[in-house]
Amino acid sequence: MSDLSAVKEHMEVVGSDGKHVGTVDRVDGGRIKLTKKDSGPPGHQGHHHYLDGKHVAGVDGNKVKLSCSADEAMKAQQEP
Repeated sequence: MSDLSAVKEHMEVVGSDGKHVGTVDRVDGGRIKLTKKDSGPPGHQGHHHYLDGKHVAGVDGNKVKLSCSADEAMKAQQEP
């Protein structure tokens, strides 16, 4: 999904397996900025992480659904 206009603040981000990945802080360019409190792989939290928009499969209600699993998304998160 290249158009991230449907992604809004406070939406839940879930992997293709339905598992929680994070919460949207905002869209920043072609990336989703995740909130600090709900961002990053275990042991590497406390600051913002980003997900490339290419991982977004779509938006369903208040959830951003990814095209990869939650584990894959955690590994793909980027630093600022």
